[in-house]
Amino acid sequence: MKDQTAYRTRTCGSLTKKEIGKQVTLAGWVDTRRDHGGVIFIDLRDRWGITQLTFRKEINKETFAKAEKLRSEFVIQAEGKVVARPDDMINPKLPTGEVEVEVEKLEILSECNQLPFEISGETNANEDLRLKYRFLDLRHKRLQEILQKRDAFISFIRKFMHDRDFTEVQTPILANSSPEGARDYLVPSRLHPGKFYALPQAPQQFKQLLMVAGFDRYFQIAPCFRDEDPRADRHPGEFYQLDFEMSFVGQEDIFNVQEPLMIDLTEKFSNKEVAQKPFPRIPWKEAMTKYGSDKPDLRYPEVQIYEVSEEAKESEFKVFNDVLNKDGVIHALRVPNGASLTRSQIDELTEKAKEAGAEGLAYILIKDEKPTSPILKYLGEETTKKILDKVEAKNNDAIFFGAGKWLTVCKFLGTTRSNVAEMLGLKREGMAAWCWITDFPMYEFNDEENKVDFSHNPFSMPQGGLKVLNEKDPLDVLAFQYDMVLNGYEISSGAVRNHDPETMYKAFEIAGYSKEEVDEKFGAMISAFKFGAPPHGGSAPGLDRLLMVLFDLPNIRDIYAFPKNGRAQDVMSDSPSEVTEKQLKDLHIKVDFQKHE
Repeated sequence: MKDQTAYRTRTCGSLTKKEIGKQVTLAGWVDTRRDHGGVIFIDLRDRWGITQLTFRKEINKETFAKAEKLRSEFVIQAEGKVVARPDDMINPKLPTGEVEVEVEKLEILSECNQLPFEISGETNANEDLRLKYRFLDLRHKRLQEILQKRDAFISFIRKFMHDRDFTEVQTPILANSSPEGARDYLVPSRLHPGKFYALPQAPQQFKQLLMVAGFDRYFQIAPCFRDEDPRADRHPGEFYQLDFEMSFVGQEDIFNVQEPLMIDLTEKFSNKEVAQKPFPRIPWKEAMTKYGSDKPDLRYPEVQIYEVSEEAKESEFKVFNDVLNKDGVIHALRVPNGASLTRSQIDELTEKAKEAGAEGLAYILIKDEKPTSPILKYLGEETTKKILDKVEAKNNDAIFFGAGKWLTVCKFLGTTRSNVAEMLGLKREGMAAWCWITDFPMYEFNDEENKVDFSHNPFSMPQGGLKVLNEKDPLDVLAFQYDMVLNGYEISSGAVRNHDPETMYKAFEIAGYSKEEVDEKFGAMISAFKFGAPPHGGSAPGLDRLLMVLFDLPNIRDIYAFPKNGRAQDVMSDSPSEVTEKQLKDLHIKVDFQKHE
């Protein structure tokens, strides 16, 4: 039998009434122990489930004496006969709940020290203690189920891609540093003093080179490394993504592969219902204007932002007039049934909006069919009516206003939209609201460095190619670049790639890179593109974040077997750690810093 090994004939989750009367050997961990005098009950646990063991003194005194020594998390081997449980002891919650094993022979394979926290049931242990003893934390059924689902999830993805004629290729882990938007993890080279490898933030260059090499359809479950600050949806250090690339394709061809996969993963591995098929396609500027975010949560689409600059321009409200005279905008966020918000809730929304860049948060509440607000006397009756008509306001709605520069207003009203949805419980938890965000700007202005910079992936093809780069204001250039979003989280970024050397040189020139710098940083890619490069594009859904959202987990760390904590430390293996002087000397490195007491 497949269950049978040197230590067992069956697993702890496999016994049913069909096995009554059979002799079996089980092995596993003691989950719980109950001593009823002449009878001891042990719940024996392994990866597959739990089986109740019964030790009776009259069956075997020696075995019973051993059972009296058992404690939680001892590892044991037990041999005995499968019997039916008494009717009043049947446990319908367990697949093995109708039977138990009357143990005749017991071997203690490994004892367990005093536990730092309880394994069976829920634990109140703090996170760092659980991470220090992660090998114990992983014995919890919840975490084991998550990792088993993750395995099934990745197996499904591999089959999906192979069925569509993709080839899985592993790209290098020791690579070169490239501007992917985050800090690199650097690895010093012993053989080349003063030079460094970089752990790849993504296999971007390698997968494009595979397209030049003629593989046509590539994928891998790729480990990626970014030295970013951790947060609930971003694990520090490493993460995994489904990285794929396709040749001779446009944007729609890539969508036609990725979207069906995401639908299948949602429907097969979560309890969520896909809100809309096909996924909505929202241009970046529309998403920012309407939802205040380029990763909008569409589980509450009725909470929407409107531009009301035209309607507000005739008012006598000085705040609005001053903004409009400086080429700013006035936006209004309509919240259905938002008039139920308390004064303290509105104050809280205002404070959070200020943290996001607002100077304040004016509002109108509609109660008993009438608008009420401190700003009505400044807006005037006619302007108020125009604004309420524009946002399609109804009784019991709340309307919040943003005034200022377009992008700033979009962002803080987007924050307000998310916060008010949380307050009013508007997020439909059983919904998977997927969407595509398209038409990202190719460039943005970097205020800190006072220069034009790439806004997203520097390897994207500009819409219109070299011609628009030569003729348009860089800030007006759009890229064939897209994100896939789920319930307010960015799951995937992708693009149709820039495969033309001349266009690539120009694109980087606009961002301040010389031809020599481009050759130095991306020499292999530029060289390859001169030897016949097919049009190509791809995407890279982040698997860890996707699993976190689909499984409704509060923190992405639950997706990893051995995660880092919120300070990017592995407290179990004491990483990062100091190394010896000899190791540093081999790498021609000196460490010079003041230790903090």
